[in-house]
Formats: sequence, C-alpha cells, structure tokens
Amino acid sequence: MTWSTREIAELSGSTVKTVRYYHEIGLLDEPDREPNGYKRYEVRHLTRLLQIKRLTGLGVSLAQVAAMETDTDGHASIFRAIDAELEATVERLLDIRRELAALSRPGASPDVPTGFGGVAEHLRDNDRLLITIYAQLFSDESMDAVRRILEENPTPALDERFRDLPEDADEATRQAVAEQIAPFVDGGATGHPITLEPRASTPRQAAAARSAVGHALQALYNRAQIDVLRRAYLIGRADGDARPARD
Repeated sequence: MTWSTREIAELSGSTVKTVRYYHEIGLLDEPDREPNGYKRYEVRHLTRLLQIKRLTGLGVSLAQVAAMETDTDGHASIFRAIDAELEATVERLLDIRRELAALSRPGASPDVPTGFGGVAEHLRDNDRLLITIYAQLFSDESMDAVRRILEENPTPALDERFRDLPEDADEATRQAVAEQIAPFVDGGATGHPITLEPRASTPRQAAAARSAVGHALQALYNRAQIDVLRRAYLIGRADGDARPARD
C-alpha cells in the first residue's frame, strides 16, 4: 500500500509543508512517482517520519537527527547533552516556582528581590533599587547578610537620619552619621559583617560589577550620603583590624 503526500502527512501527524521540507534538507528520501507524476509514499517513509517526530519531540534538533544517520556511535552523547539541558531547564522552572510562591505570600513585594519582602515597607525607592542591583551582582550569601541586618537590627531613627541627610551637610554631621553606621558595616553591632562578593567568575566581570555599583550609588544618593558611606566603610575596616581575633 502507498500514500500520497497529504495522506502520509496526516498519518504521521505532520503537514505537507513539513514533509516537503524534510525532502529539501535530506532527512526524508524522495519516494517513487506514479506515471501521472504524483508521489507515492511507502511504509519506510512513514516509519522515518514517525522516527523524526519522536526525536524532535524529545528535543533533538533536525541537524542532530541528520548527524545520527552518519554517526551511530554519537547517539548517546546527543541524548546526554539534551538531558543536561532539560535538567538545567527544570532547575530554572523550579526557581521560578519558588519565586512565584514567595511573591504570593502576604506582604511580598515585586519591587525587591525574593527574601526582602519582610523589610520592603521600610525601604525608600532608592534603597529598593539599590538592593535590586545588589541581588543581580552579588552572591546569595552576600545578600543573605544584607537581609539579616535589615531584619534583625532595624534602626529606623538612624535610617531616617541617613536618608534625610542634605547634600550640603557639614563635616561634623557627616562624621557623626558615619560613626553610627560603621558598626553595621563591619558587623560589630550585628555579628553579621557585610562582605559583598560578586557573582562574577572573572576579574573583569568583578570589576564591572563594582563599577556598576559605584554608578548606582551616584545616581541614587547625594554626595553627602555617599561620603558618609565611604567614611563608615573606612571606620568599620579600621575597627575590624583593631578588634582582637576570636578563637
């Protein structure tokens, strides 16, 4: 028994256009033709179409299907590569589901990274934007340290003093605010020092991450606030160097 192009396409769950395309790229042999010029497909054509459909349904590309015809020893490596891609896709989907679940909880905010929903209401817009940038550039461990400080050591009065610091704040005011903030930078007041480790895998990427943070700080905070953060960092580092090491 033989079939026309339309019939073989319907039997294989394909389309006439697809069958013709497989002929063009060499995946499907051309069938014999009847005296009137019509193609007549046989069982071997149907089984080939079903094989291609099964492989492409598993994620095998048409180029890989073609390669499998000439390299029978490479089948396993193709399937392993596709399985690894699927595993990575599954992990990404699981991450998405976890984030969606977190965003579905009461009080969660899409304006801050996952895990910061509990402190979002106390953050101003520029703080939210900076944390969003941090979450992209720095490691999960770094962000956990930031989140713990915000959750476990709320300092609303100090936060407001820093946020309301005018750009023309005098030297004494800047130094006083910096000294108040410093213990939270080096961990002396919290037990959780903040060490921002870039996610980057190369020195160039790490440098780009730190440069991006510098630009973000300049865009989101005024010069007095940036100066206070710089002073707090230097004070915290000096205090950390002077603090005796723990056993």
